[in-house]
Amino acid sequence: MDLIKAIIIAIIEGLTEYLPISSTAHMGFTASLMGMQETEFLKMFQVSIQFGAILSVVVAYWKKFFDFSNLKFYYKLTFAVVPALVLGYFLDDKIEAVLGNQIAISTVLVLGGVVLLFADQWFKNPVIHDEKGISIKKAVTIGFWQCLAMMPGTSRSAASIIGGMTQGLSRKAAAEFSFFLAVPTMLAVTVYSVFVKTWGKGTPNESKGYEMIFSSSENITVFVVGNIVAFIVALIAIKSFIGLLNKYGFKPWGWYRIIVGIGLLVYFYWFK
Repeated sequence: MDLIKAIIIAIIEGLTEYLPISSTAHMGFTASLMGMQETEFLKMFQVSIQFGAILSVVVAYWKKFFDFSNLKFYYKLTFAVVPALVLGYFLDDKIEAVLGNQIAISTVLVLGGVVLLFADQWFKNPVIHDEKGISIKKAVTIGFWQCLAMMPGTSRSAASIIGGMTQGLSRKAAAEFSFFLAVPTMLAVTVYSVFVKTWGKGTPNESKGYEMIFSSSENITVFVVGNIVAFIVALIAIKSFIGLLNKYGFKPWGWYRIIVGIGLLVYFYWFK
């Protein structure tokens, strides 16, 4: 993979992973627009650079993640991530089958945008303003909402934030818990894709993600640089998003998704 293209994809990952606009969709669209073939290494790379985005949350909220006196925080994340782990394992092949369908992903991008246009009106009176007010039951419910993002184009961030708001969380509290929940969720996905899952099943060149990474010095460089770029960009995006969400709500993101989704539908339907 060309290093410049890898950096561009990593920037897209860092910018969009914690925004309600679907990082998977944006990385896929970007790769397609740059004329990149959908190889197994490209798919693995798009997953593996989430490791950098994971670290950005840990660094941004290090006091929360390393406060070992607050065991309830870890319990909440553990229970909340279970639905995604279970459903993700059983639906993995179906999810991967949709990843290359840009028309379907663009359509979901538009539909999700319509939902965001009305999200602020649906949840006007939050009663929970920080993580401490979230019960285990509410955390698990948010975890199930996060599973909606298994449909590429939905946005893990949007699904879990709206899920939090259905449980009475304020926009800020829902967004922060979405960030926290991303750490075990994305870590599990990254480890599974890079070190567990076998790519190219049934082919003579069957290999695993880590074997692809360490197969050449070029791949190692792409992997390392991609994660560093994703980390730096995501760290900036997290703090910026909280401020923008508090000030403007979801509507701007909804219009963004609709406009971009329609544009991509036109592009992929008529010009690809």
